[in-house]
Amino acid sequence: MRARKLLVLAILIFVSQSVFANFDFDTGCVRAYKSLLSLKLKTARQLINQEKATHPHNSIPILLDNYYDYLWLLTTDNKADFDRLKDNKSRRIDLLENEDKNSPWYNFSLAEVHLQWALLHNRFGENTTAGFEINKAYRLLQSNDKKYPTFLPDDMPLGVVNVLLGALPNGALKSALSFFGIRGDLNHGLNMLDQLITRLPQSEFPFYYDEVVFYLTYIQSYVVNDPAAYNKMLQYTNRMDSSSLLKTYIKGFVALRTGHSSDAITVLEKRPYGSEYQPYPYLDYLLGCAKMNRLDSNAYNYFSKFLQERGTSFIKDSYLHLGWNCLLHDDVRRYQAFTQLVKTKGYTFNEKDKQALNEANNPIPNIQLLKARLLYDGGYYEKALGLLHEADFNQTAEQTEYYYRLGRIYEALNKDQEALQAYQQCINTRNGTGYYAPTSALRMGNIYEREKNVSKAVKYYNMAIAFKNHQDESSIEKRANEGLKRLGY
Repeated sequence: MRARKLLVLAILIFVSQSVFANFDFDTGCVRAYKSLLSLKLKTARQLINQEKATHPHNSIPILLDNYYDYLWLLTTDNKADFDRLKDNKSRRIDLLENEDKNSPWYNFSLAEVHLQWALLHNRFGENTTAGFEINKAYRLLQSNDKKYPTFLPDDMPLGVVNVLLGALPNGALKSALSFFGIRGDLNHGLNMLDQLITRLPQSEFPFYYDEVVFYLTYIQSYVVNDPAAYNKMLQYTNRMDSSSLLKTYIKGFVALRTGHSSDAITVLEKRPYGSEYQPYPYLDYLLGCAKMNRLDSNAYNYFSKFLQERGTSFIKDSYLHLGWNCLLHDDVRRYQAFTQLVKTKGYTFNEKDKQALNEANNPIPNIQLLKARLLYDGGYYEKALGLLHEADFNQTAEQTEYYYRLGRIYEALNKDQEALQAYQQCINTRNGTGYYAPTSALRMGNIYEREKNVSKAVKYYNMAIAFKNHQDESSIEKRANEGLKRLGY
């Protein structure tokens, strides 16, 4: 009788183990995940398959499969691949939903799959679907946070979602999310990710460090324009493996975004190569931008290379840069040929391509102003200032841009009074519906806010909002309203 009971118990244990797979981020999964985050996707694929064969009841490889598709699409940026692979999401959700609901990894894994596909849908212009996916991820993460408040990995996607929801300008994605009545908190999301960076290395989840750096550095340098973003990035990436291609991307992207183009060139030219790394054409685009900012004559080569291997994004912007390169060499005819390609090639899924299309429809830019703009973007402020001081601008439109560029350079050089004067001149000489005057008003509000001159800060934030029918209206209005909110208005 006792032997029979033990047999029944053994059968029940076996059945329960076969019904619910476990969530075990074991050594094999960690190795596969680290290979994914280093963009060694071939190695990662082998390790994931090996983990599936060795531990068929482990559910973490389902999540790792999704990471593989996510990082493949981020690096290839291929719309056809996206259309081919996006059905994988529902299959993985179905598999995960049949697993152990009593594990903190259950809701977390589901949310990660939804969030990764939300970011991909947004990247390829499917904003309504992205809104649905973010909503699902957010609800799952909120539920998990209540059930397992000490489960540290939750803070990564929760932080990202809060920043996304809190920072979105008015547009299709924000409208889709407003339908669900969910709002994020940008500062709360940033704080979550900031604390996570510190806590992860001493936790049982140190392997998540690189991914948090990936998200946090992007947010600091691109979403909130943190003036300390570059130095923070250098500090964060010290812990990352130098053989990681993701580390190269992070350092190159943040350096370019924060006016350190020479550093970006050094990092991107020394990036690791080899057949184990996933091809990443976007790095050539970044290198082309950095070299263009330094006015290097060979910037042309990198945009041309990028366009040969291109995906979906930055096609229009690359053609615009090729046009600028020709214009800087006094070849107006080829500049005009490239602006025609800006109008006919590529997509407008991202802001850089939208801006490129707008600029291609504008009059031919003044070469001196273009050089000053590029040098400023590269962090070569003194060179840009010297160039502007030597130039002479007679047309009103050129004067408006001149004063705007002058203001940006003075502000970067911490000469706030000179910047205020230049911005005011830009507003006074405003011509047409360009973004120079409204952006000048916004930046004057920022300066006066830093100086604690509340009345003038409020005046210029309201002025920035009052400008209408320009290409950056939504973004500028949002940032001006945030300024007014900080000041209690």
